[in-house]
Amino acid sequence: MKKIFIITGEYSGDIHAAKVVKELRALDCDLQIEAIGGMSLAAEGVKLFADQSKMSAVGLSPKILYDHYKLGKSLVEYLKNEYKPDLVLLIDYGAFNLTIAKFLHAAGIKIFYYIPPQVWASRKYRIKLIKKYVDKVLCIFPFEKPLYAQYGIDAHYCGHPLVSQLPAPAGRREFFRKHDLDTEKKLISVFPGSREFELKNLMEVFQETVKKLKQRHQDLQICFSQAPNISDELYQKYLKDFDVKVIKGENQALLSVSDGLILASGTVALEACLYKTPMIIAYRGPKLFYWIYLLVRCIKRVSLPNIIADKSIVPEIIQDKVTPLNITHEIEELVYNQTKREANIKALGDVRELLSNKNSAFEVAKVIDIELFS
Repeated sequence: MKKIFIITGEYSGDIHAAKVVKELRALDCDLQIEAIGGMSLAAEGVKLFADQSKMSAVGLSPKILYDHYKLGKSLVEYLKNEYKPDLVLLIDYGAFNLTIAKFLHAAGIKIFYYIPPQVWASRKYRIKLIKKYVDKVLCIFPFEKPLYAQYGIDAHYCGHPLVSQLPAPAGRREFFRKHDLDTEKKLISVFPGSREFELKNLMEVFQETVKKLKQRHQDLQICFSQAPNISDELYQKYLKDFDVKVIKGENQALLSVSDGLILASGTVALEACLYKTPMIIAYRGPKLFYWIYLLVRCIKRVSLPNIIADKSIVPEIIQDKVTPLNITHEIEELVYNQTKREANIKALGDVRELLSNKNSAFEVAKVIDIELFS
């Protein structure tokens, strides 16, 4: 029986890993699988070496660094001397996983990397580490394979997991009825982010934008999306007494039924793109973080639809340009200027075509199956 070990560090990685495990078992692979993961992998019957909950902590405190060091040390010892896997599958979580890859590679353990670090966006030096310590890269963007080929790295394009995993669009009438929305009015939805520092830096300007939009358009209704990991208490702290409808934990349905979206940057922009919902990106962070970002970035575009298309499809309003006036102008153009709206929807559809229809988890499982059993 062949052995695989999977290393994830965040909630999304656990979900992607579980789907790969399900596909591996559907291929009747004779496998023993253990992992660092969460509830999704555990639900697939995978034995967890450690729960990933501590790994997903944000920051660089001494405790977080020590916890990562302690976990990494015990993991390497276990894999080298006890479990002895035929293959280790790394998923996302670049800083930790690339460090672990160094030690496992030295021990002669085969390393595959699914959803590798976005070296094309920032910290391009990491591609040298990938070349040195990773045997095969399983990438999710079409432009990544030729990039890795330039460095002589074995890469397989698996397709983006969202393409096959994203739920179908919600029924607009049913969704509106459920949340007491007016089917005769347009809907703009605001996604202020899933981290507290994003709420701190964006919520006030988004509230001022909503006031301005409501004053200018009587045929408009606006919702705020509350990320499921944000507590009600924390969300209300930043929303304060602002009178607006809040919908929690229904991100994808809300993305699919809205006429326009105001988004903090992130994967949510790609989800919106796959639903072909016109959007703008408005993002502002702490100035120190922004200056560091400017130093390490490799490309000037921020949102995934623009990066994939290699052109500006989604308006990006960044840092000091994040003002109610700028946001209002851009979202009005996409919602009320029919010519621009139709062109934007077509361009978002073109991005969807670039990603292909591959079932990403199946592609990963197929590559692993060929590697271990052919």
